Amino acid sequence: MNAITGIKPNARPFYQKYSAAALKEALRKMYLIRRFEEGAEEAYMRGLIHGTMHLSIGQEASAVGATMALRNGDYITSTHRGHGHCIGKGADPKLMFAEFFGKEEGYCRGRGGSMHIADVATGNLGANGIVGGGLPIAVGAALAIKKQKRGDVAMCFFGDGASNEGAFHESLNMASVWKLPVVFVCENNKYGMSVSTERSMAVANVADRAAAYNMPGVIADGNSIADVEEAIAIAVERARAGLGPTLVECKTYRTRGHSRSDRNRYRSKEEIEEWQGRDPIPRFEAELTAHGIATEADIAEIRAAAEAEIAAGIEFARNGTDPNPAEVTRDVYSPEALG
Repeated sequence: MNAITGIKPNARPFYQKYSAAALKEALRKMYLIRRFEEGAEEAYMRGLIHGTMHLSIGQEASAVGATMALRNGDYITSTHRGHGHCIGKGADPKLMFAEFFGKEEGYCRGRGGSMHIADVATGNLGANGIVGGGLPIAVGAALAIKKQKRGDVAMCFFGDGASNEGAFHESLNMASVWKLPVVFVCENNKYGMSVSTERSMAVANVADRAAAYNMPGVIADGNSIADVEEAIAIAVERARAGLGPTLVECKTYRTRGHSRSDRNRYRSKEEIEEWQGRDPIPRFEAELTAHGIATEADIAEIRAAAEAEIAAGIEFARNGTDPNPAEVTRDVYSPEALG
């Protein structure tokens, strides 16, 4: 019996490793991500948010499971579908909503919006609207870590579509040649916009491509937080030990379209419903109750607290400070560059 969690010895490593409080916190973050995106979607439909957004509903286990193994000093780079990564790494939802609403209180002072949230204080080097754009940035961050002889790692999130970009291959090759402390996390949700991986890839798995760059290629069930964390933890430990990069492919699914303008005509209702049946949140809830870590009352309390935090975050953003149009060029150049 684990003295911290009370879990039996035959439980999988994920439940042996973390305390009950840490596991409940992981569930709380998954709820925050889900309700953040649902709240953002509702605000968009009410005309409170303009532009577009890319939701990751259904992929919460990948975002939280991957970031659980990280420390505050570790870096992440994210994608246009990166709200979950931000919250997983410790971002405050109310400041994220302020960014959505274009308010001065937002992480990027309202200049970045949905696709470009960054929070350097927690090691989040930023989401990126360019497919594959975060890959070389993560490699650069990992090179800096190695040059400074720090024990930190860089984690790069990207989608299956990005694995067909040149930056993917260049980044993996360079990271392997220099044995950089970087973990490449591919969230394979089966579609790059409207094109399925079956039609766009010559190999069955993104992880198969790791062999070309002499690094481990690992496949995890992206809808199982335990499976994701266990795979990522090994990759992170390997990176910290100076053994170089790992490519981890999380097989998951986005139940919403590519973006708000997506009519979902390229996939069937049956396929979406099948994946909704594999929803990572109720799956994690069931495992927590089965292990005696959380009761139904505990889960209801976590859910209600997440709901309240998101509602408060939206209200905070609505009442935020509108930017001054006269300062539209502020922060474009550093004070040093301006002389």
